[in-house]
Amino acid sequence: MHNSPAAIRPATGRLGILTPGLGAVATTFIAGVESIRRGLSKPIGSLTQMATIRLGQRADKRAPLIREFVPLASLDDIVFGAWDPIPDDAYSSAKKAGVLEDRHLEPLKEFLQGIVPMPAVFDQHYVTRIHGTHVKHGSTKRELAEQLRQDIRDFKSAHGCDRLVAVWCGSTEIYIAPSAVHASIDAFERAMHENHPDIAPSMLYAWACIMEGVPYNNGAPNLAVDAPALLALAEREGVPVSGKDFKTGQTWMKTVIAPGLKARMLGLEGWYSTNILGNRDGEVLDDPASFKTKEASKLSVLHTMLQPELYPDLYGGFSHVVRINYYPPRGDNKEGWDNIDIVGWMGYPMQIKVNFLCRDSILAAPIVLDLALFSDLAARAGKSGIQEWLSFYYKSPMAAAGLTPEHDLFIQQTKLKNTLRHLMGEEQITHLGLEYFP
Repeated sequence: MHNSPAAIRPATGRLGILTPGLGAVATTFIAGVESIRRGLSKPIGSLTQMATIRLGQRADKRAPLIREFVPLASLDDIVFGAWDPIPDDAYSSAKKAGVLEDRHLEPLKEFLQGIVPMPAVFDQHYVTRIHGTHVKHGSTKRELAEQLRQDIRDFKSAHGCDRLVAVWCGSTEIYIAPSAVHASIDAFERAMHENHPDIAPSMLYAWACIMEGVPYNNGAPNLAVDAPALLALAEREGVPVSGKDFKTGQTWMKTVIAPGLKARMLGLEGWYSTNILGNRDGEVLDDPASFKTKEASKLSVLHTMLQPELYPDLYGGFSHVVRINYYPPRGDNKEGWDNIDIVGWMGYPMQIKVNFLCRDSILAAPIVLDLALFSDLAARAGKSGIQEWLSFYYKSPMAAAGLTPEHDLFIQQTKLKNTLRHLMGEEQITHLGLEYFP
């Protein structure tokens, strides 16, 4: 069944993008969008702004820009809002983050100073390395979540927004295993009233956004929206959700290299990954409980892609080690080292070494933009619940219950583009080529 493009509500009016977190990623994203709007920068890294999409047969030579093919919100219609436990405005926060140089920040100073975070729902129990002073107070977690809902309504009316979307740009919380309190909407809402320790702040943001009809995209590995209660709520309220954990540096490389090894049926003996980073993310991940959340997100990737149960001779017991070390001199410019021990014909060993000197927030910022614009499109197209077509952007993509998530970057890209074709009533592309080579 083809969607009719007419079924997608137009992107009229203003789109508010709300970020829980106004640190390195959020300020780099906001400054970048404003810089692009002023013609000072190009939106490098953003599919919604720079990528094309092939339509029809190769000979047709139809390859419009995605933004000219699907009805996305214009960058000129975007308004920014944020919550943060630290009261710095976007300019001060960007200066402290040290991602962008003064030559890029200073022209935007006045604009960025106008973006002041709302007080956050924050509890040091969940992020031990940050000391938040700019925080909400309430006797129950339900009360705090209702304060977030009020913030959302107030922001929407104060800025004259037609629609809102949320992208989590906050820190990684301590590891929380799914439990009975996450199993149903009733259990979750009861647990909020009872201040249950398994209800983390990120879940309160997810609940508040869904209740206000705001698509929610989870950029950290926190459990957050990836729980049966909140997924059921998203379906009930008709709200698109996606997550989790932006796929920026080392894991992105894994989802490029591992499918290449598997495509050629080369074996893997071990994959050792270490990271050094010095920003707030690195400081937070220096805490073992927060690192466990990140580690779970990073470790699942290879196993899922390589399917050792189907290929025991190639992948039946490889070692996969992930380390993250906080190293302040690095700032936001993290370094990922990978040593990959592979196995070829007749069992001969070979190695691949990767040294990726990447800029975490520079890679994450265009992801925030794309997720905001695509999830807004999904909402206008009447889609709700997990948006698996946005897996392309995540380390731990969410999938329907009982399904293994797809990690292969190229399959994820095909799914994303095919979803856009489907939404616009275009034929899917199979690459079969029967019209040329019968």
